[in-house]
Amino acid sequence: MSVAQITPSRPMPHEVEVHVSANGTKIVPETLFGSFLEPIGNSINNGISAEILVNRSLEDGLWNHVNLENMFREQPELIESSNETGIPLPWQSLNTNAGNRFELHVGDAANSWQSLEIMGQPDELTGVKQRIYLPVHRVLSYKVSLYAKHINGPETLRASLRDRDSGKVLAEAEMKASAKDWTKYTATLELKQGSVRRLEPVDFAVSVEDAERVDVDQISLMPTDAIGTLDPDEVAMAKAMHMTELRFGGNFSSYYHWREGIGPEDKRLTIKNIAWGIPEYNNFGTDEFLQLCDLIGAIPQFNLNMGSGTPEEAAEWVRYIREHHKGHVIYEIGNELYGKWQVGYPTIHEIAARTLIFSKAVRSVDPDAEIIATGLGPMTDGKWNAQQLSLPANTFNYLSLHFILGTNHPEMKQPTPDFVAASAYAIPFAVGPYFDKVQAQVDADPKHRGKVHFAITEWLFNSKGFGERNFTNESPSWMNEGGAVMAAGFFNTLLRHTDQVKIADMTGSMEFAGVWKRREQVYAVPAFYAFQIYSEVKGDTVLPVTSDTGTYGVKGGVKPLDEVADVPYIDVVATRSKDGKTVTLLCVNRSLEQDIPTRFYLDSLHPAGPSVMKQIYSISRYERNDEIEPKHVLPLDGTATFAKDGAVSVVLPHDSVTVIHVPVQ
Repeated sequence: MSVAQITPSRPMPHEVEVHVSANGTKIVPETLFGSFLEPIGNSINNGISAEILVNRSLEDGLWNHVNLENMFREQPELIESSNETGIPLPWQSLNTNAGNRFELHVGDAANSWQSLEIMGQPDELTGVKQRIYLPVHRVLSYKVSLYAKHINGPETLRASLRDRDSGKVLAEAEMKASAKDWTKYTATLELKQGSVRRLEPVDFAVSVEDAERVDVDQISLMPTDAIGTLDPDEVAMAKAMHMTELRFGGNFSSYYHWREGIGPEDKRLTIKNIAWGIPEYNNFGTDEFLQLCDLIGAIPQFNLNMGSGTPEEAAEWVRYIREHHKGHVIYEIGNELYGKWQVGYPTIHEIAARTLIFSKAVRSVDPDAEIIATGLGPMTDGKWNAQQLSLPANTFNYLSLHFILGTNHPEMKQPTPDFVAASAYAIPFAVGPYFDKVQAQVDADPKHRGKVHFAITEWLFNSKGFGERNFTNESPSWMNEGGAVMAAGFFNTLLRHTDQVKIADMTGSMEFAGVWKRREQVYAVPAFYAFQIYSEVKGDTVLPVTSDTGTYGVKGGVKPLDEVADVPYIDVVATRSKDGKTVTLLCVNRSLEQDIPTRFYLDSLHPAGPSVMKQIYSISRYERNDEIEPKHVLPLDGTATFAKDGAVSVVLPHDSVTVIHVPVQ
């Protein structure tokens, strides 16, 4: 039995030498720098969506028990409010002294199934409120809209923003709601400069006048600078990410019916997102996704429903997409269909037949459609992929492979933090041979050889505790600076395997390794910046690289990559720009302690001027960005020096990412 350990397998020289050849043939696919978007957490709702309120249509039963526990932990006052008034979460009574002056009406609603009657009284303020955060760093005016149906009494509704502690009104607008039928009313709330601080919670409230009784539904609060329904800060960050395609998919795809997300937004039904136990308002559908792709310059990649969906439904969706978007589109048939967590998953004996019929349905509308079929791997026995590869040539263009691994549960018992980090850093390197293995399986069939490649439509490194979404900061993961090292390491592996991998979508554009929004402050995790600076080499030619770097081996790491040999401490990929004028050196230092002097020899390519350098490193691999310090870990600008022998000379900090652009002649 082998002992779990990290073992140096080649000693580190005092100074590492890297030699770059001018003769390369592999081209970096534009689509290697894609990302991923799914209604999970706050990635869409209260994320890319500018809507500030939660549960606009006042429905019950929208959260699973895990999300309810988190909500009650953060706002324990909601427990009492929900028990005593029945007001749907996370709304609560504006004034507890008013007692229970509310009644839910089921089956008579402006949207979905449920509305709320508010019964005023002359001597007490009566209404509902919700704790919110506002993007006051950016905008001070907010558009309110709601649907109301007057019952009796006065006809005045008031929308307001209030101080949570004192109840002081910070902004207020009045609406005359006199119609006896459901009618939409709008108003604008204007805050005074400085009245609300960044990250400060306030209450949004809707109240009635005197003894008025009124039904309300579909309440909205939007910043007036929203781009349609999109958050301008998130759009700007997504554009700065420089992704080439954006995948609209994930676990929700197996029961997503696209028609629920089109048409007038106010009429789209609110349902429960059963994949993640959160509300799905359907306010971000096909049109909004296409708008986002246009705004950020990304190719739309749609994940078609092959779980509960039908081929006919898929074909109609493709037809709708083609009518509303004339550019490049990628279609993915199903998501993780090998998993029993997917609604309507096919068995291994059904997958090929269903893939074929869906492919025919898609191509009946779009004969030249670029199609991704659900694959499994890369670290698997190949039986699922064999079923897919039994299909006729040109049924699909790519097999999807998902590569999502935890980093904090190695096989080693009671591992040290350094062992966890070193074994985690080995994972992105270790997967490389498996891409070769799966491609060999594809190429063994003459009808697919040279025609079918891989689309890694989800890739991510996480650190998890117990529970579905209980992410931790105890190892390198998407949330910290170590995650940038892992992301860059994975990109280096992808760049070495561009013959096999043609599409890759990092999880995600919103949340995980991408853009986050907490308390209306938008920020990016360090892996976002690794993605951003690596994306500059799309379309380049990959150049051969040799190095005398030290290496190490792992035993007892993270399964299924728990044993890895010869992991390079200094991991370098080099590319040359389309015009031939720039060599880019993409460098990862996996050493946990050593800042390593490194010389780069460009052989027949001669440096022709100052090099531009960006580095991502921090005092600790666990450092991270958040809403309080959104720019704590950022790429640092610098320049590399030239040694007397013509080499490019750089010190690569431990746990770091370095990208150097060298002009050459």
